[in-house]
Amino acid sequence: MFILSESASLFVTLVAIVSLPSSTYGFAYAPNFITKIIQDGSGIAPQGLLEITPSASSDDSNDGNDDATEALTASALSEEEIVSEKERIGSRPICTRFPPEPNGYLHLGHAKAVSFNFAVARMFEGGRCNMRLDDTNPSKEGQEYVDSILEDVRWIQSGTPPFADAPVETGENAGPWYGPVHKTSDSFDLLYDCAVALIKSGDAYIESLSAEEMREYRGTLTEPGKESPYRNRSVEENLEMFENMRAGQYKDGEHILRAKIDMSSPNINMRDPALYRIKHESHQETGDKWCIYPMYDFSHPVADAVEGITH
Repeated sequence: MFILSESASLFVTLVAIVSLPSSTYGFAYAPNFITKIIQDGSGIAPQGLLEITPSASSDDSNDGNDDATEALTASALSEEEIVSEKERIGSRPICTRFPPEPNGYLHLGHAKAVSFNFAVARMFEGGRCNMRLDDTNPSKEGQEYVDSILEDVRWIQSGTPPFADAPVETGENAGPWYGPVHKTSDSFDLLYDCAVALIKSGDAYIESLSAEEMREYRGTLTEPGKESPYRNRSVEENLEMFENMRAGQYKDGEHILRAKIDMSSPNINMRDPALYRIKHESHQETGDKWCIYPMYDFSHPVADAVEGITH
């Protein structure tokens, strides 16, 4: 049996994607139910959707067709959610993003994500898609991966129309995305200030348990976790220790900053997740300015807010 290599499979998949006619860029990568949610929350109608209607085989099947049609057109959002979404989005354009970590080369999943996010943005008038590099882990990232990712995204999206009113970029920033290439490292100062604000409000603390002890305290999917003995440190002590973390006074893994949420939450990811960790490593963008770096789950929503991402 003939089996394609991973690189060959990626090539075949991408050729199929970029070979789609312009009217079907959203096909398979922008399902109608997703664009329906965006439409209901923004009040902006998508363009270029595939017309999917139930076929009528007989009069006896009309009731079923009516149910199917209603299912296709019904909103997945409640009335309260629609109002909330419209308030959140306001008059802003629909803005998506492709935010890979530059710690390797793009694979098939990335290719689908590129096509999906760009296609969704193009289906809404004035829509745009940002290119963001989630560069928060210098021990696994590098300029080689940055250059490779940007080159691949340019190729995957080659031949697609530019976004309306997109500024003209040059050099590394030039590409099919809207505006310049965004990097999470651009917001390191802001992220640090956000972490300090959480400490001051009593919503974050410095954890000194070892990684193994944290796993024991975390609990399981069926059993609640236990609160750390360091969870109730004073705000003043937490601020001082966090400043010392930034100043490089601790070793890697000696302390982390955690959100103070709920160690008994049925969602194990909400049991005081890590926000910052110590890494004495040089960063490809910021050099040796930082020896603490934000975790993905903390940095991502902040970067979304900075860039005005809607979906």
